Amino acid sequence: MDMQARRVTAVPLPSASGIAGTHSSASFADAYSIELPAGASTDPELLARFIFCQLSPWMTVLMKIRDALVASFGLKTIKRLNSLARNGKANRVGFFKIYSIDETEIILGEDDRHLDFRLSVLCSGHSSPGEKSCLTLSTVVHCHNRPGRFYIFLIAPFHRLIVQTILRHAARAGWPLSSRVDSRAFNVIQHGRA
Repeated sequence: MDMQARRVTAVPLPSASGIAGTHSSASFADAYSIELPAGASTDPELLARFIFCQLSPWMTVLMKIRDALVASFGLKTIKRLNSLARNGKANRVGFFKIYSIDETEIILGEDDRHLDFRLSVLCSGHSSPGEKSCLTLSTVVHCHNRPGRFYIFLIAPFHRLIVQTILRHAARAGWPLSSRVDSRAFNVIQHGRA
């Protein structure tokens, strides 16, 4: 796969996204887009599950550090959210709660004492044959208090790096195909391994 196919671009929050309407009052918002190759699935739930299985070891270390820092403040840890997913307590993609799904977008997120966030995985541009499809991962955060704003200030650079990295990793791994279940993608989604 060439580097062009792995290029992640910062873009404005797509107006077609279900979270776009909350952008004007947000404490933080960003969006990154990557072109999907011909034949790739445009199922937003499948793509979200695939994307969030592409965590590098250094990202896992960052998440553990984050958990250690926020646990003392009584905030939800990723370990706790993962246990909810394993126990079937909520419909989730990884540790993210699913808020809505339609044929082009899945909205994920979590609400907590200090902030509420939403992630959108939006597939666009596949309405006519031969048109290139893009996947856009958008984030909108609404802070409730100073600790929430401080938290976002601290993690924003890491967030941007992680979003771009997981999109590049997913492209490198090979996007799930639209015409059949891609067994490699299925193994990654189900078991976290290629």
